Amino acid sequence: MQENIDYYINQDGNFVFTREYHLKRGYCCKNKCLHCPWDYGKPKQEKKQEHK
Repeated sequence: MQENIDYYINQDGNFVFTREYHLKRGYCCKNKCLHCPWDYGKPKQEKKQEHK
């Protein structure tokens, strides 16, 4: 793992995995990661319907 590519250390001193790391790993761990490329745990946006 390479710092600033696969992870960075936040202000609290915690390791934060990047989107690139998650994609290399290849699956979602379902821990609602900040940079999850699968958007697990993020609210889904509703599609707006057009009124005719």
